[in-house]
Amino acid sequence: MADALQELLGPVRAAVQQYDMIGENDRIAVGLSGGKDSAALLAALAALRRFYPIPFTLTAITLDPCVGGRETDFSPLTDWCASLGVPHIIRRTRLWEIVFEERKEPNPCSLCSRMRRGVLHRAAKEEGCRSIALGHHRDDAAETFLMNLLEGGTLSCFSPKSYLSNRDLYLIRPLLFLSEKQVASAVRRLQLPVVPTGCPADGQTNRQQTKELIARLSQTYGPVDAKILTALQKSGLSGW
Repeated sequence: MADALQELLGPVRAAVQQYDMIGENDRIAVGLSGGKDSAALLAALAALRRFYPIPFTLTAITLDPCVGGRETDFSPLTDWCASLGVPHIIRRTRLWEIVFEERKEPNPCSLCSRMRRGVLHRAAKEEGCRSIALGHHRDDAAETFLMNLLEGGTLSCFSPKSYLSNRDLYLIRPLLFLSEKQVASAVRRLQLPVVPTGCPADGQTNRQQTKELIARLSQTYGPVDAKILTALQKSGLSGW
């Protein structure tokens, strides 16, 4: 298990240092969704907190979409957070009801993502946090870049660290140097708690199609996700 945690810690510390993600005495909200990526993120940051030369604190925030109108049982996450000494805040929402019942969105992910961001940002501010850590890894960056290129005709991607002036919040992505396979392997070996929320759009999104496209391209050209990350770092795009 120590080896699995170290495999997370090395790349996370490198990303944090390269992009100056953590400031003195930062209060960082970790978006703990119940998925593997955010579990790996919290595990890595909780471990980093013990020895990083700059002191910081963590608060885990979970948004419950209440799929089917039912509250999700996040007690495994709450118990795990308690073992880490990290407060766990749960915000119950009407996300599922609004997106799937009221709006009946044909492309639900876009609206759901915007609404989740708004709730998360408000919750982080209410908890006195200066930054929000998100569980986006290298695959997410590659997929976002390709989606923006193919669907919108733009060369753009989220930044490793960005500032939201309207909220006075920083968004940081410490998993950026890790692949999804590395994250999944570490979560499995560390036996971290994962609590699926049962989103009806899982596996049926444009992002999933882009993920499959990258996998096919990688069979011919090698690790496309890693090459896109390197290209982003050399691109001069804002924040990279």
